[in-house]
Order: sequence, then C-alpha cells, then structure tokens
Amino acid sequence: MNFTAVWAIYYSEMVRFFRTIAQSFISPVISTSLYFVVFGAAIGSRIDQVEGVSYGAFIVPGLIMLSVMTQALSNASFGIYFPKFIGTIYELLSAPVSFFEIVLGFVGAAATKALFIGVVILATASMFVDVPVTHPWAMILFLVLTCVSFSLFGFIIGVWAGNFEQLQLIPLLVVTPLVFLGGSFYSISMLPPIWQKITLFNPVVYLISGFRWSFFGTADVPVGLSLLAIFGFTALCMGIIWWIFKTGWRIRA
Repeated sequence: MNFTAVWAIYYSEMVRFFRTIAQSFISPVISTSLYFVVFGAAIGSRIDQVEGVSYGAFIVPGLIMLSVMTQALSNASFGIYFPKFIGTIYELLSAPVSFFEIVLGFVGAAATKALFIGVVILATASMFVDVPVTHPWAMILFLVLTCVSFSLFGFIIGVWAGNFEQLQLIPLLVVTPLVFLGGSFYSISMLPPIWQKITLFNPVVYLISGFRWSFFGTADVPVGLSLLAIFGFTALCMGIIWWIFKTGWRIRA
C-alpha cells in the first residue's frame, strides 16, 4: 500500500474543501434552519407525533441523510471529474499508484467531507429539538457507510460524466427525488397500503429507515435488511469501479 500517494490525493482534496470552509459550514446550518422553520413550525404544529416521536425530531435523520448523500455524491464526482477535465488524470494513471489507492484517496476525502456536514447538521438540529440517539454506535456505522457508499457512487458518476451538466444530472434528477420519496420527512406507514409496497422498491428507504432506527429505535423496515442493502450497494459500487479501471472505460480515453 502506497500510503504516501493515498495521503497526497486525500490531502489535495481536503485542501480544496477547507478553502471554502465558511460556505461548507454556513450552508448546511442555514438550510437545516430553514427546514425546521418550514417543516418543524408550519407542518410540525399540525402533526403531534410520528411513531411516538415529535415531528421536529423525527425529520432529523432524514435531513442528515439528504445532505450526506448529496454532499458525498457531489464531492466525489467533482473530485475525479476535474482531473479528467484538465487532463491531470493521465499523470495519476501513469504514476506507480494502484486503482485501489486512487479510489481510497478520492473517496476517503469525499466521505470525510460528507461526514463533517452530517455532524454539523446534527449539531444544528440539536439547537431546535431534543434528538435522542438510542443506538449511538449503529448511528455512526450507518452514517459512515452512507458517506462511503455514496462517495463510491459519486466517483462512478464523475467517471461517467462527459460535461458539467451530466455531473449534476443524476444527483438532481434521481438521487434527490428518491431521498424525498424515501421517508425522509414522513413514515411510510402513513401511506396507503399500495404505496407502502411501491415505496419498498426505493433503495433509499432502507438507508433512512436504518439510520432513523439508530436514533429512536423504530424503523419502517427490519434493521438487518437495511444493513444488507447498504453493504450490497457498497459492494456493487466497488465492483463497478474495479471494472472501470480494468477496462479503462471513460478514464483512459
């Protein structure tokens, strides 16, 4: 393992993040506050509790997942796309660095940034409502796995994208709607029976459900199934990335 190469990639990506630390810190704080003003005050005043939890606290795991997924995707996809765009990716590919070390550097940095945003949102939400964490270790596990898996997914998007418009296509048109429809701000048990069954085809449901369980001890789907889903998604992304570097698809041409 070439730890020097991994650290060089990781450090370069983190330096770019800390150049805009103010925006990276202030943006999630403001957006989280707005969500609590809109959902917590306007809608929460009309909803007493959801599954025995106040609505203001109930939406916190969904807010964290929404931001963590989008941040992991955008940071990882831009991190690998920009070297492709300016041509420095060829210097990296010709260096004595394995594909695993390249992925570890880029994905590790993107996951760290997303994890930072998740912690900031949790701290901000705690100023508005009391957020109990019933299973803290499970909460950390789900948060880290989500950061890593969606950073891997973002890496794939960055390799696939041919321009900056495509870079934002999947996060905006696919992932964000899936998160909103995956029980971020409601329990799927509140839906009609037919829609409950349809919603189970949304893979994001399993991530949000498992993460919410770590806070309140309640889940829309079994926790074991949530863990199986996120491990499966991570393994799938790793397999695709291995194939990309083996074939050179969209990364050497």
